[in-house]
Amino acid sequence: MVPFPRLVGMVHLAALPGAPRFGGDFDAVLAAAVRDAEVLAAAGFDAVLVENYGDAPFYPDDVPKVTVAAMTRAVAAVRAAVDVPVGVNVLRNDAAAALAVAAVTGASFIRVNVLAGVMMTDQGPIVGRAAEVLRLRLSLAPDTLILADVLVKHAVAPGGVTLERAAEETAERSLADALVVSGSSTGRPPTMATVRKVKDVARHIPVLVGSGVTAATVARFLAAADGVIAGTALKRSGVTTDPVAPGRAKVFVTSALGSGAGKEHD
Repeated sequence: MVPFPRLVGMVHLAALPGAPRFGGDFDAVLAAAVRDAEVLAAAGFDAVLVENYGDAPFYPDDVPKVTVAAMTRAVAAVRAAVDVPVGVNVLRNDAAAALAVAAVTGASFIRVNVLAGVMMTDQGPIVGRAAEVLRLRLSLAPDTLILADVLVKHAVAPGGVTLERAAEETAERSLADALVVSGSSTGRPPTMATVRKVKDVARHIPVLVGSGVTAATVARFLAAADGVIAGTALKRSGVTTDPVAPGRAKVFVTSALGSGAGKEHD
């Protein structure tokens, strides 16, 4: 099994330059990202994942050059601030940009929302390009792990695509290093049955729960999956766009460690 951090905390970037909601102060965006990453690392998270969450509405699979530049600066700043692995997700599904950022910054992994198949989204149909992504990784960042979603949230699969088929194609035919299983939208968890189905199909690679995990449910999810990605539950007042709350992050890690998850902490 490919090693992968069990407790991944989200760094949701505010809108970047060029995005409709950009507030005009990129230094403030960077400072907020570094602060959230430092709080997550101090709480005991094994890794952090940097995502351009504030850039909605998203481009489907080819973001502007300014977004790649901004993401590179943000990931580099986070990497300089924490000593845990850092990941990159360029929304909505720009895996090439994520790999480019990882290659330049030394990020350890990327998340790809649609690596295999087709998903219908508010950006229109998004098509997985595993053949291109895997070959680009080989040339740019061969040590970067690819974490891929199975029937990603905020999307609908075409008729006839089952969860098991999507998991098998993403893991076996598209060569993902780890799979993510999420609920229907940000902050909503998948069912335990869904997690178990994906785990049954992808036994040789890690499966992470990618949304809706809370301090109250993390131990239960870690009993079925190999890891979790936490974001909204760690934020002040439980609002995705709020800063990470140190108390919430610490309680989450304590609850996870009670299940035997995570690395050894001093």
